[in-house]
Amino acid sequence: MFVGLFLINVLFSYQNKHIDPDFRNTLKYQIYAFPLFLIANMLIGYGIKFGFKAVHNLTFVLLTSKGMEVIIAVLMGYLFFKEAPT
Repeated sequence: MFVGLFLINVLFSYQNKHIDPDFRNTLKYQIYAFPLFLIANMLIGYGIKFGFKAVHNLTFVLLTSKGMEVIIAVLMGYLFFKEAPT
């Protein structure tokens, strides 16, 4: 699940930093990145599924995944935009 969340955040951070926001460039990037988005979504889905099977508490699994995503978002902000949390 962590790898999928990390990959999604890397793809969107890269798009925000390096891809022009006009429709054509954004569409081209999304088409090229589609296989990576598919892999990331599969990893997240299986992570949630297996996490639920392990602990039998979906709320805990989803809260844990959101916690991981917050940590990853802070990391992406630092790596791509040189932002530091305040």
